[in-house]
Amino acid sequence: MNPDETANIEGDPAETGAAPAEQLARARQLMETGAFADAAALLKALLEARPEPDDEVEILYMLAVTQRYGGRAAAAAEALDALLARYPEFGRGHQERGHLLLAMNAREDALKSYARAVELNPALVASWKALADLHTRAGEETNAALARQEAQFLEKLPPELISVTGFLHEDKLYKAEQICRHFLQNNKHNVEAMRLLAEIGVRLQIYDDAEFLLESCVEFEPDNIRARIDYLNILTRKQKFEKAHEQAQHLIRQYPDNPVFQTSLGTTYVGLGRFDEGMALYRKVLDGDPDQPRLHLLLGHAQKTVGDVEAAIESYRTAYRLKPDFGDAFWSLANIKTYRFSDEEIAHIRQYESDPATSAEDRIHLCFAAGKALEDRGEFDASFEYYDRGNALKREETRYDDEQFQQRVHLQMQVCTPALFEQRRGVGCDRPDPIFIVGLPRAGSTLLEQILASHSQVDATMELHDILGLAQRLRGRSANRDPRYPGILRELDPDYFRRFGEQYLENTRVYRGDAPYFIDKMPNNFLHVGLIRLILPRAKIIDARRHPMACCFSGFKQLFGEGQEFTYGLAQIGRYYKGYVRLMDHWDEVLPGFVLRVMHEDVVNDLETQVRRILDFCGLPFEQACLDFHKTERSIRTPSSEQVKQPINRSGLEQWRNYASHLEPLREALGPEILARYPE
Repeated sequence: MNPDETANIEGDPAETGAAPAEQLARARQLMETGAFADAAALLKALLEARPEPDDEVEILYMLAVTQRYGGRAAAAAEALDALLARYPEFGRGHQERGHLLLAMNAREDALKSYARAVELNPALVASWKALADLHTRAGEETNAALARQEAQFLEKLPPELISVTGFLHEDKLYKAEQICRHFLQNNKHNVEAMRLLAEIGVRLQIYDDAEFLLESCVEFEPDNIRARIDYLNILTRKQKFEKAHEQAQHLIRQYPDNPVFQTSLGTTYVGLGRFDEGMALYRKVLDGDPDQPRLHLLLGHAQKTVGDVEAAIESYRTAYRLKPDFGDAFWSLANIKTYRFSDEEIAHIRQYESDPATSAEDRIHLCFAAGKALEDRGEFDASFEYYDRGNALKREETRYDDEQFQQRVHLQMQVCTPALFEQRRGVGCDRPDPIFIVGLPRAGSTLLEQILASHSQVDATMELHDILGLAQRLRGRSANRDPRYPGILRELDPDYFRRFGEQYLENTRVYRGDAPYFIDKMPNNFLHVGLIRLILPRAKIIDARRHPMACCFSGFKQLFGEGQEFTYGLAQIGRYYKGYVRLMDHWDEVLPGFVLRVMHEDVVNDLETQVRRILDFCGLPFEQACLDFHKTERSIRTPSSEQVKQPINRSGLEQWRNYASHLEPLREALGPEILARYPE
């Protein structure tokens, strides 16, 4: 065993635990003394004991390494096949496959394995070194130089930060955070440690902390490209496109021909609604390198948003032609609700969804695409199987906590009482500009937005994250253990509420036009109606509601770009709906008349009555354009974009009944009290 290979085992992260960890340490000792057969026997015994997943992945990995060191290539390959079949995104497994293939002189296949390894876990120094060597031998000096650069960067890092990077990319986030925070205690301004901690924050969806850390990184080291790219990405994720645009321009000034930075700049243009400029940049990059499936996908999204559906379809098709297992391309086609898959496309989707080599992310997208394709053909049982499988896979990677959600509902009801609003009478910013549309996704909110956006005095924006961001800041760092919010609403100096309201209006100005009113269509804001009342007391709030069976199952069928983790299970979405109704009942009681409830079924059955009711609530005069909403030309980013450009129809109201035999978990979670309020 040479020293570099020994480092590959001992230097890579492995979770510590009880007895299995001790036995794994014993297996390492046997390997280091050359007792490979004994080490393999011990590892096989550990496997037979049916270990936990974290232990199993490490045991299979070490078994493959042991067999390779022992000269048993076939046994090593067998162990790797078992490992990567169960854990296809385990970077060190692909690195080990690269080592095995290289030992067998299969250089081209080894290069592919090493490339996959660093894609999944960029902390694998041995893989970067191997890639540098293999690219050099193939005469690919540019790629070799990039690989050497990555290896040299990692080798200069403190060992703790290499471990943090490895843990992070094996999704062992809390272990990564523990080591990173400990390192920062003694190295307070280490920019790479701050950058890694920010990345952990992004993975844990603690976006405000991540943004602050990355902003600090850029201030400390303005020329740190990694930090600036990450800062640009978090600003984009938080839809702070104006700031993101500034960062993208900074990068372009330094590297005007860099296609990655050109793409990022294009994305900020799209986010700012400057679609022509954004798409022009996407096309410019594609002119130089047309074989970029993800960039074709981004172009398709922009084309769909501006209403050029045929062009979007062709972009999505190009994306999957370049990458046949590109699940997001197929799901994007399915998400054009009017698109119908061909027999060949459905066979293609099924083939790659069942392929063990397909990544978990692609497989999830393919499952949802298959569900939609088969639903359109009336094959409802087969369709449900794919929807159910896709949701189960997605549920494994989300961190939704139903107990935490119900606790948040309880705290809002406990704190936001008539006494609080009486105590805080007269606080906040007195501007009437925003019209909030809240509720659950897939409840008809995009239709209400389109109706209101057709009015001459109302601008549409998007699902703005500003209220959620404010709530997160008020909640504090210990949000899950001892949240300050909403209790802090009883303690804040009254002037804060005015400042929060003014800040909200200032931050959202970039998404508005010249109309006096604008729409914020973030559905999750229903949790923060009390906060909205305190910072913007003259705002209007519309609760977009739909029959619980129809709404919940429509959410279950939808793969969301981000957020809405509660939708990936029939029982949990039913419990969420129940909590939502309970909280909205509370707002009706403590803030009578502040929220207008609009049932989707009523809008479909009697459009004019509901339109007049909505406009009256908002203090707007009637305009015929609101009834002719489907003629209004504007950019729409939600899954319902095609549907709201058509006249009202009833086709979607009863679709859930096609799956009624599969929906008992949903019925049970909703319970008779909720279902009785919305008779079938």
